[in-house]
Order: sequence, then C-alpha cells, then structure tokens
Amino acid sequence: MLKLENISYRYKNSNRDVLKNVSCDFEGGKIHAVMGPSGSGKTTLLSIMAGLDRPTRGDVFIDGDNLATMDLDQYRRERISMIFQAFQLFPLLTATENVCQPMEMNGVPRSEAMGKAKVLLESVSIDSTKHKRYPANLSGGEQQRVAIARSLSSGARVILADEPTGNLDKENGDAVIGILRKLAHEDGYCVIVVTHNVEIAEASDVVFRMRDGILGA
Repeated sequence: MLKLENISYRYKNSNRDVLKNVSCDFEGGKIHAVMGPSGSGKTTLLSIMAGLDRPTRGDVFIDGDNLATMDLDQYRRERISMIFQAFQLFPLLTATENVCQPMEMNGVPRSEAMGKAKVLLESVSIDSTKHKRYPANLSGGEQQRVAIARSLSSGARVILADEPTGNLDKENGDAVIGILRKLAHEDGYCVIVVTHNVEIAEASDVVFRMRDGILGA
C-alpha cells in the first residue's frame, strides 16, 4: 500500500544525507516496525511517509499514486492517519469530539460522525461512561486508545505510529500493541510503527532497522 523508491533526504545547508537511497514496501494486513538509534533517520522517514517533508530525491507511492503529484493536505486527511507518543488530543474536546474531528473535516455531518465515533471508541475498549470525558480526565492508556480511534475515523488504510507506547506502562503498552495487531491482521490495515520498543518489534510481521540513514531488514 505504501512504497518508497530510492528516498534520500538532506537538510538545507547540510552536506550529508539524513536518508540514503531508502527503498521498501509496506503492505496491508501487516505491522511493520522501523527501529534504530536516535539520529538514525527514523523520524525523518516518518515525516516523508506522512507527507510533512518532501524527499530530496526519490518517490513515495500510495496504492500506485505518487505523492509528488498529490495534494498533501488531502493525502493526510484521507489516505494516512498518525498516532503520536504524546497522544496529541485536543484538550478542550471530549473523547467523542476528538474522534469526530477528522470526519467533520472530511465533510461528514456531525450527527453521523458522533454515531461513528461512539462505535470506534467502543472498538478500542473505551466504554460509554468515558465518551464525554476530556483528555485530562482519562488515563494515559485511555488517551492513546482515543487517539487510535481518532486515527481510524478518517477511513485511511495506512496508520503511521510514532512511539505509540512510549508514554505508557507495560499493561497499557501491551493493550495498544494488541489493538494494532488486530487492525493489521483482522481488518487489513497497513500499520507502520517507528519505535524503540522491542516488544513491538517482536509483535510485528516485518522489522526494518535504520542506521545512519540506511534502512535494512
């Protein structure tokens, strides 16, 4: 579903490539882990896959469509979703309203979005008693599960996760890993996780390792 061909990236006013001829495929129905030490290029690679940065050289394709020819705002609204280590929920919106937000941006009527949001929250084990709570009144694990529900609400089939268990204890981290596995294996999502967590790597179908801007198996 997501294909990288000879991706290189160099910051302005720099004389070295942060990414060096990265080529790989990410498929639906699988969890892919991208691991590597700090400064290896993982975050830059994630930014390029998310359309937040353009590669200096090379191409990114989603379902055969080249990002270079696409409206990147639309791509981020409709084709990919992101899950962050710090959750990135809107503090003044309830759990339900947070999940509704991407749908409403895509033109879904509010009443319809509210109904879908409730179903999505329950699918990640957020029960109805917590749907009207604000993020500050939810635990870290609950906030991350709300963030996952929000990532599903746009209908995008590619999920990019940046250290999704980094702020969680083991129990909640394991729960998040379980949700990501279900999304890939049962629902056919393409899940790509940038992480230091060995347990995520062990639960993944494909593990890539990044070092000095070079991606390898």
